[in-house]
Amino acid sequence: MWRKALVAALLALAVGYFYGSPELPEQILQYISLPNFQTLSQNLNSQDSLERVISSAWEALITLPTRQWSRVAVGVNACVDVVVSGVSLLQALAVDPGIGQDHEVLHSKEDLKEAFIHYMGRGAAAERFFSDREAFQRIARAAAEYPNAKFYVGGNAALIAQKLATYPDLMVLLCGPVGPKLHEMLDEQIIVPPDSLQETDEFHLILEYKAGEKWGSTQAPQANRFIFSHDMSNGKMSSLETFVASLEEFQPELVVLSGLHMMDGQGRELWEERLKEAVSAISDIRRDIPIHLELASMTDKDYMNSIMQEQVMPIVSSIGLNEQELLFLSQAGEGPHAETVAWKGIPDVGRVSDILLWILEQHGRSEPSSEADLTRIHFHTLAYHILVTVDGYWGNQVAAVMAGARVASNQACGLQSVDVSKVELKAPLEFYSSHMEPREQLSLNPAEPVTVWHRGNVTFYFTPVLVCKRPLRTVGLGDAISAEGLLYSELLPQQPF
Repeated sequence: MWRKALVAALLALAVGYFYGSPELPEQILQYISLPNFQTLSQNLNSQDSLERVISSAWEALITLPTRQWSRVAVGVNACVDVVVSGVSLLQALAVDPGIGQDHEVLHSKEDLKEAFIHYMGRGAAAERFFSDREAFQRIARAAAEYPNAKFYVGGNAALIAQKLATYPDLMVLLCGPVGPKLHEMLDEQIIVPPDSLQETDEFHLILEYKAGEKWGSTQAPQANRFIFSHDMSNGKMSSLETFVASLEEFQPELVVLSGLHMMDGQGRELWEERLKEAVSAISDIRRDIPIHLELASMTDKDYMNSIMQEQVMPIVSSIGLNEQELLFLSQAGEGPHAETVAWKGIPDVGRVSDILLWILEQHGRSEPSSEADLTRIHFHTLAYHILVTVDGYWGNQVAAVMAGARVASNQACGLQSVDVSKVELKAPLEFYSSHMEPREQLSLNPAEPVTVWHRGNVTFYFTPVLVCKRPLRTVGLGDAISAEGLLYSELLPQQPF
């Protein structure tokens, strides 16, 4: 994108001077007046790509905070992921392609096929509950026996714990339904309380598809996955009380909570009562310990509203979410841009910024008089990430947002460091701070790849992602992003929760 724009600008300059025209089109004048135009020209002349400039900047600028976490407790969803090609598995199940249709709950192979096609055509991630236990077990057996099926640590909590455990000086506690296969796959550094161990594993099926992959008339615009399960242990958050009870002995400095989405689709009667019990348990956690809540795909607006307005969100300090979850949250709460049915292509930065600000204003501590604890949101989408914080509560957020973007590039490509030949920049180089007036026009400097802006006492940190051209695995990217962002974040001591 930037190369085409630069060539167009230079061509217009040449044509203008050749014909002696004293004026140039206004758009070109605006472009060449951008602060990063000179940088782009230098990069082109030196045959250095923007991807290389950003990657080098990450290595130079990402630094750990002064005060680092030493003990982190994570709960409460854990399982074994069975990862297969979605199209191949559905073909093996003798299912023919057809028209996509979303289903809040899956009851049959037909529902599975329609929901898979619906999200594959959009290149969007989703997760659904499969209600029929016997039908799910038949599909799970077929997936486990399918050639090239792969088994991984699964569940947001277990995946976050695995990522945190890559830091040898950090003690990590994991609570969740941990069966024998999962226990075997977990990092040895992870502490699992005896009460979290169970005789059988919970399996989640992950149907992946590649960018450009076709099935019938459906073609995926980008690589992603569709997740489904019949998981009653995680579905009832059965390990939550064990998790909270274990904190007194473990004494964590940070708590990471996930798994609320597993109750979605199981009926109001179940989640309404269980959510009250969950909030009561979470409220027992000491107020001076920050809690990060990792969200995931949901479909029940009433359930999301209960999490957001009355129950969970006001008592956590930080949340992590992607573009699908952000838009659904706004739709459920009738927030900004709730009329948007779905994002088209790369989510507009201004619209995303509006929703993030609304969350902190309505459900967070954007005002000192607020009793809510929420002061930080880590948003991630394929092309860019935004970290947004209420001023005075969190430090090292420039490094934190870059660290999250870097791990997204590395993990998607299956590498330990960025290989610029395998990634590409898809983030906009120019964008607005809001979709509404007044708004500020902003630009990205690749040599310092975090753009910062303020809206009241809330600060936004935007950074691009170097998107893997041929991702090896998309599952768990959001969990790795949030974990890495938290590792590089520092809670400022002068603001107790």
